[in-house]
Amino acid sequence: MHYGTIPGVTKPVARLIQGTVMIGSNNLDYSFGLLDDILALGGTTFDAAHVYGNGDNERTFGRWLAARGVREQVVLITKGAHHNQDRRRVTPFDISADLHDSLARLGTDYIDLYLLHRDDPSVPVGPIIEVLNEHLAAGLIHAFGGSNWSHTRIKEANEYAAARGLTPFAVASPHFSLAVQVEEPWENCISLTGEKGAAARHFYADNGMPLLTWSSLAGGFFSGRFRPDNLDTFTEYLDRLCVKSYCYPDNFARLERVKELAEERDATVAQVAMAYVVAQPFNVFPLVGCANGGEYAANAAALDLALTPDEVRWLETGARD
Repeated sequence: MHYGTIPGVTKPVARLIQGTVMIGSNNLDYSFGLLDDILALGGTTFDAAHVYGNGDNERTFGRWLAARGVREQVVLITKGAHHNQDRRRVTPFDISADLHDSLARLGTDYIDLYLLHRDDPSVPVGPIIEVLNEHLAAGLIHAFGGSNWSHTRIKEANEYAAARGLTPFAVASPHFSLAVQVEEPWENCISLTGEKGAAARHFYADNGMPLLTWSSLAGGFFSGRFRPDNLDTFTEYLDRLCVKSYCYPDNFARLERVKELAEERDATVAQVAMAYVVAQPFNVFPLVGCANGGEYAANAAALDLALTPDEVRWLETGARD
């Protein structure tokens, strides 16, 4: 496993971050076994959220932490301030309420890295930075960042912090993958892909801010299950999201190039797609949702699969020098 650093986080951060949306109290044996296997492979960094499973996700993860006694080995990321059907909830009150809920559910007295799950651009950045700094000073969080925050809002927030001697956002967590996100899977998502993401890609390449990129394998698009002739057959919720977001002609052309390069490089399709993400000029920590330790190990191997600039360009556009 490769590790990196995030300002404020005192532990090494695994480059491949495991999401935990699939764990729950309805299947503790599977959930605990999955987390055990990934930790044994060096995957010390896990991503949870206040909104997942109406709290069951965090409670289950907290039960595992307590049962295994591994809190100090684990870099714990969780997210709060997600919108609900009634209102956008990116306010100091909601941030604080969600954070205290998460601490109780997880059975811990601090979060290594706390992310705001969504943004509300109508809310000034000042009160948000102020309340996050209050929780930082109290030791409840060690670092914070924004999931699905635009680069312009993060820049604005960090300029506010710098002008007042406060701690800024340490990370951003947008979507990024080789497959361009044509339609957002959920409301108010931020993607770095395609022409719309070009300015953000330049911003992060220039400043080196750590990027925790979600759906780094495009929600299963690179699994090989999705073809132009079978898209109407998918009925499961997450499969339909993949169809909506990624199943378009240009992405299928990229998938064919991935298959070709995978054969040349003696790798899997998913490994080449992951290698593309880590080949970017970003300080990237891909987020994955592996269903078992074998999947995690295979994705981790992609961290050592170095692509050339020509291969990266060809995967993107089909053009070679």
